[in-house]
Amino acid sequence: MKNGFFTKTEEIPYTDGNGNPRVKTEKKVHIGRIMLIFIPVLVLAVFLSCIRIVPTGHTGIVTTFGKVEEASLESGPNFVLPWQKVINLDNRVQKVNIQTEAFSSDIQQVQVSTTINYSINSQTAYTLYKTVGKNYYENIILPRALENVKAVFANYTAENLIAHREGLSEEIVAAMKSDMEYYGITVNDISIEDIDFTEAFTDAVEAKQVAAQEKLTAQTKQEQLTMEQEEQAKRDVIAAEAELEVTKIQAESAYYAGEREAEVNKKIAESLTDELVQYYYVERWDGKMPTTILGDAGSVLFNLSGQE
Repeated sequence: MKNGFFTKTEEIPYTDGNGNPRVKTEKKVHIGRIMLIFIPVLVLAVFLSCIRIVPTGHTGIVTTFGKVEEASLESGPNFVLPWQKVINLDNRVQKVNIQTEAFSSDIQQVQVSTTINYSINSQTAYTLYKTVGKNYYENIILPRALENVKAVFANYTAENLIAHREGLSEEIVAAMKSDMEYYGITVNDISIEDIDFTEAFTDAVEAKQVAAQEKLTAQTKQEQLTMEQEEQAKRDVIAAEAELEVTKIQAESAYYAGEREAEVNKKIAESLTDELVQYYYVERWDGKMPTTILGDAGSVLFNLSGQE
């Protein structure tokens, strides 16, 4: 018979019960050949079992019989002992939306929609896994986020919440960072997506805004009217002052004109003599004789016309 790779055939002579010589055939296993194949396969299997592939964007946490090792594995192939396990934690930026209810400082109920972006520190991921576990979001991030959102909102009145939305996000991030850094969690950003008030409060705010707008319109009209009245009053004052100035100028002009005329008359009076008066009298006489003559005393009247 032909020999196999793992077996060989041997012919063994023997004598039967009648004393006749016989030959029997037996197969024997080649242990050496089996070991030649098995040992390399076993070594390869053991070697492959020591290789762990950590996906991109993840950090590998090594445990030895349940104990967390103080070392983290980076993404890619890593060598560990066969009896060690590797837990992969996602260290990429995670984005989650949180819906919660809060109250303002004036006890107004608010429905808040918040988006949180966070990531874990790959260098301290083993500490996070060791102290919190794999469900760190449910155990740490979510409770602290809800707590800080409510705490920050309680510092503002309902009306101020809308005006300070960006500031609210910054305050919540600042409050959460101090909590999360201990666990190696980084809060990258928090966005206030929506702030929803009750219908009663919304209606009240709208009514207040309408009233404020109407009041502003009335104030604007009143201010405009007052400004127009003040401008008209200023114009009236200017016109009155101008008229007074004209009157003053006219009065001064008349005064100076009168003084001038008096001065002229004075000069003329000083220049007149009896001869000059007689000259002007003769020059202007129309050739007619007077009909009446006054006496020297000014009280005797002589009628020269001959008529009574």
